[in-house]
Amino acid sequence: MAVKRVHMGAARVAADLGDGSERGEYVSQDYILKTLGRPHRAVNLMYCYYPLDAGWPARASALPLPDGGKAGFAWDFAYDDYFPYQGGPGGSADGEPFAQMRDVRRHGQDVILTLTVDCAVPDSHLERIADELRPFGRLMLRINHEATGNWFAFNKRYSYQEVADFFVRFHNIVKKRAPHIRTVLCIGEDHQDEEGKMPYEDEFARAIEAADIWSTDTYLALHWGWPYDVAEPDGKTHKRSGNGETLKGFLYEYGRFNARSGGANRPFVISEFNADGDVTGPFGQAEQLSDFYRRLPDEAPCVTGITLYQFRDRGRLGLEIEDPNNPEVGHPQPALEEYRKILNSEPYLPVMTEGENVSFPAALRWGGSEDADGLSFPLRLEKPPVFCEVTFGEGDENLNLMLELRGRWFYKKPGVRTVDLMSAFFSGDSPEAAALRVFAPPPDGVNDPAQGDNWEVSYAAAMQNPPEFRVRYAPAAEPKNS
Repeated sequence: MAVKRVHMGAARVAADLGDGSERGEYVSQDYILKTLGRPHRAVNLMYCYYPLDAGWPARASALPLPDGGKAGFAWDFAYDDYFPYQGGPGGSADGEPFAQMRDVRRHGQDVILTLTVDCAVPDSHLERIADELRPFGRLMLRINHEATGNWFAFNKRYSYQEVADFFVRFHNIVKKRAPHIRTVLCIGEDHQDEEGKMPYEDEFARAIEAADIWSTDTYLALHWGWPYDVAEPDGKTHKRSGNGETLKGFLYEYGRFNARSGGANRPFVISEFNADGDVTGPFGQAEQLSDFYRRLPDEAPCVTGITLYQFRDRGRLGLEIEDPNNPEVGHPQPALEEYRKILNSEPYLPVMTEGENVSFPAALRWGGSEDADGLSFPLRLEKPPVFCEVTFGEGDENLNLMLELRGRWFYKKPGVRTVDLMSAFFSGDSPEAAALRVFAPPPDGVNDPAQGDNWEVSYAAAMQNPPEFRVRYAPAAEPKNS
């Protein structure tokens, strides 16, 4: 068996996913992988940090309202109702978001951390946060997103110029403490003022120049009045846009970012995206999303990544709707099956490149979901198998592995020896040959400083011996005549 090295590189358009927010709980990556069949480039986690506020670190919705009244809008609370960031001075890296970030990375995905922050937080807090995020590889840090809006606490407390200056301050601290982390500036809006500029573009000029990634949050349809009212025809708390006009808007936004940076040509991503089923209905949501993802790569080639908001939602902004009786249960929507098809279409698939033959022990390197070196094991098949599984031998059972066979991905945690691969054949087609591709993300979800100078962006592992395949084309026993 000629085992080859294989490199996993970036897709033409990266497919990312939101998991948890003010509207839904975090869902384990084991469940999401089983449901969707492949990992994402990155998973977006949404947190807030207001340590100077009375009541912190309680969830904002658990605190009394400042005026003693009742909330009538999602952002009526003292601060943003995201999960509280439990690190920082006096905090701990044993809580959240760190456990979720480890879960995301051990499943072969990068982390996007959305963090809304009080702009009055001193540098010592920001330095501590940068240090805490440093071991999580090529993390993308989205600081005070939708920064030209008026709903988050940081926008209510500070001017747009102050919010922009805070972004630059936090960015500079990150670059000193953890330069491999990329900062994301989310201000893009597709409408323009009398001078043809995006709103508050001048105030954010320095932030546009500083950011590593530019982004926008865009919803084809959105019911922002949820959960305080119901979207009905002629209502005032929802909207819907056409796919064509939205795609053209990205070209305008990217053009403005590019112009303000002197043609710096940085990555441009859609950091939150969906069509709200409250507005479209479940079948309309699936249809509009499918059409949009199909058209995006060709009609807005400036977009390098798109994050679907989100996997499971208490409203209708998820691939699943959270069961009101049990938050651990999700009800799949028609969009989920369409999204599975999208994930397995060419523009959104990572590029796999086979290299030279390898001998054992064989090295594996995890630089991230867009830069990983793994192993490719050929698999010759006579016909569709009845049984297909792979077993890792002594010395390899403690590897943390992501496995890909015929487009279907599997996770092997440390201690597991045998992985059943049969779901890769459930489509019923007749394969003749395939390859099992194997990658090794860090088992604890963090990189290891003991591995050398490049530890912040690479994690190294080694496989001692090739695994053993068990492929059978008949059942273990035939039924007896009755």
